[in-house]
Amino acid sequence: MRIAVTGAFSYSGKYITKRLLEKGEDVITLTNHPNRPDPFNGKVKAFPLNFANQAELVENLRGVDVLVNTYWVRFDKGRNTQPKAVENTRALVNAAVKAGVKRIVHISIANPSADSHLPYYWGKAANEKAVTDSGMSYAILRPTVLVGGGEDILINNIAFLLRRFPFFFIPGDGSYGVQPVHVEDLAGLAADAVYSKENYVIDAVGPDSYTFKELVKLVGDTIGVKRLLISVPPRLALLAAQFLSLFVNDVILTPEEVGGLMANLLVSKEPARARTAFKDWLKENRETVGKNYASELARHY
Repeated sequence: MRIAVTGAFSYSGKYITKRLLEKGEDVITLTNHPNRPDPFNGKVKAFPLNFANQAELVENLRGVDVLVNTYWVRFDKGRNTQPKAVENTRALVNAAVKAGVKRIVHISIANPSADSHLPYYWGKAANEKAVTDSGMSYAILRPTVLVGGGEDILINNIAFLLRRFPFFFIPGDGSYGVQPVHVEDLAGLAADAVYSKENYVIDAVGPDSYTFKELVKLVGDTIGVKRLLISVPPRLALLAAQFLSLFVNDVILTPEEVGGLMANLLVSKEPARARTAFKDWLKENRETVGKNYASELARHY
C-alpha cells in the first residue's frame, strides 16, 4: 500500500511511520516542517501540508490507500488556533475523499465532547465527526498522555521542574487521574488500524492509572528527587507556570490543560490496550527524563 502520514517528522507520526516502514510499506508524509531532520534517511518523501490549497492537497494524496492523521495544535498561537485546526482537518479529510483515499486512521484524544467548554475537546470531537461523516473507512484512536522517545511534553517537563525546584505546585487536591500511554504502543495500534477493514473508535491507553499527585510523586521518587508537593488553587498553579514560561520561552501549561486534568479527562473507562507500564518505562529512563526541557514552541514554530 501507499500510506500518507501527517507529521512523520514530528512525534507520534514518526513512530507510526517507523512501524509502517518496518512492514515494508511505501510511506509519504504531509508536513508543515519539510526542513526538519529526516529520521528516515530519505525513505519518506515529504509533501506540503497546505490546507489553504485544496487542489495541492488532493494531488499530494493521489494514489494513497490509507491516510494516518496526527495533525492538531496544542494551544492557540497567532493564526494557528484550535478552531482553525478544525477547519484544516475538514479540508484534509475532504481532500482525501477527492483523491480517492480508501481509509483514514485518525489520532484524536481521550474523552472528546461536542458539548465541552474546552476548545481542545470540542475541537477533537468536531474532527472525529469530519472523519466519520467522510464516507471513508475509518479507525479513530484516542490516546491520553503520550510518553516515551524522549520527546513527550507533560511527563518530561514535570521531571524537569522537579529536578530544579524544591517544591511542586499541584493544581487543586491532585485527586484527578492520569493514565499515560507509551508512544510505541500507540504506533502499534495505529499500524494495526491501517490493515483493519472495520470502522471503529477506541481509547489508546496504558495499563497504569494514577492520581495526578501520585504520578508527580512517582516521577520525583524514581528520578531521585523527593520534593514538597503543595496543593494550590488552579489559578495560582497557572500563574506560576506562566511565570516560568517566560524563562523557557514556551507555554508550560494552559488553562485548558488544567481544566482537562481536573475534569478527569486523561483517563479511560475502557480496558487498557497498550502494554507498556508507565512505572517500568520511568524506571528505565530515570537518568534522562527531565534532564532537558521539551519545548512545544521549538518543536512546532
